[in-house]
Amino acid sequence: MGRTNYVSFIGSGNVAWHLAPALDNTDFAVREVYSRNPAHAAALVDKLYEAEVRHSLDFSSSSSRIFIIAVSDDAIESLLQEIILPNDAILVHTSGSQPLSILGYATPNTGVFYPLQTFSKAKKVDFRDIPIFIESDSREAERVLLHMAKAISKNVHTIASRQRKAMHVAAVFAANFTNHMLLIAEDIMRENKLDFVWLKPLIAEMINKSLSIGPQKAQTGPARRGDFEILDRHMEFLQHDETIAAIYRSISQHIVDTYHS
Repeated sequence: MGRTNYVSFIGSGNVAWHLAPALDNTDFAVREVYSRNPAHAAALVDKLYEAEVRHSLDFSSSSSRIFIIAVSDDAIESLLQEIILPNDAILVHTSGSQPLSILGYATPNTGVFYPLQTFSKAKKVDFRDIPIFIESDSREAERVLLHMAKAISKNVHTIASRQRKAMHVAAVFAANFTNHMLLIAEDIMRENKLDFVWLKPLIAEMINKSLSIGPQKAQTGPARRGDFEILDRHMEFLQHDETIAAIYRSISQHIVDTYHS
């Protein structure tokens, strides 16, 4: 196996927890895992074939060529002040919102390796269908990263930093905000001694319909119909919770403006 295939991870959170084993099952063997918390690095290493815990950010003698920073966005810059890399290293981050330029001049070969998915350690994912987005100013780094991405996914694309940021914002609306709306719905059901399970067929049908015919055509509900009497009744029902009422009002108004302006 060529040295160019060896990979080291800096970070052992949710992204690394899934990405490292996925790569380890390909020609891109993971050799090292570094974490501020060595116990977390050791837990990830236990999922890998031949990787070892790295206790320092000095990788100057590492056998790896590809170094993947998989930490929180606000931790990247401080980490870069400490990391030492081999001369021919390819350094990448996995952030959806941080630009390529944040990696600066740590090495001539920098890039972004961004899997568009939500990751939790308790939930297994299949990388074959996960879109992976690559960015690099280096032709060599782009070539290697595309090869690495295609080793685990059949859905690989190149993209610029601004486009990736836009996609990340869209993903927050589509996934994070949607999930928070479900949490609000669950709270309302529980507070009124109702079972959240009863909403599951409606939720599943709404999501499936939106993905099938598109969100614009799939939209239903009182705001879509312009049924202001029902909207007023709902606002009266929510008057005990000003925060939730404000969310209901804002989203309903946006729907009304979208379809009735």
